[in-house]
Amino acid sequence: MQQSDLIVLLKKISKELQDYYHRNLPHWNTRFNRFSRWASHVTGRPLAFNIALIIIGVWVISGPIFQFSDTWQLMINTATTIVTFLMVFLIQHTQNRDTEAMQVKLDELIRSMDGAHNAQLNLEELEEEDLAEFREIYRILAHEARQKMKDGELDTGIPELKK
Repeated sequence: MQQSDLIVLLKKISKELQDYYHRNLPHWNTRFNRFSRWASHVTGRPLAFNIALIIIGVWVISGPIFQFSDTWQLMINTATTIVTFLMVFLIQHTQNRDTEAMQVKLDELIRSMDGAHNAQLNLEELEEEDLAEFREIYRILAHEARQKMKDGELDTGIPELKK
């Protein structure tokens, strides 16, 4: 097989894998979403913590049996490393999903409120400098409201945003 034939074959395999991936992506995403929600739900419960404590207790108690050998230590190190590695991805996925859902809900609240500034929609997508400008506007509003309270005035209402 010549090098050009190999390149053609690799391109064909790459194309087929890409097609397969794009055809099955929604299916895999749905399965991963379900699994990550289930895993986060299960591992975030007191029972999961208690099971982890029992496993560590059994490991500690088994130390004298295995004469505190390197293998004995390697067992817990390997197990905790694998669990930690996988949980990082599950937790991050769950956090990302929850954050996105919360942002959509907040966007809907802003959109549906009379007098709300629609420029506040989708703020999480702004660059850091633009977001800092909005934070400064709201910092000034909060300062002015606190000053009104100190002066005995009400801090309620819908003040206009000043840029």
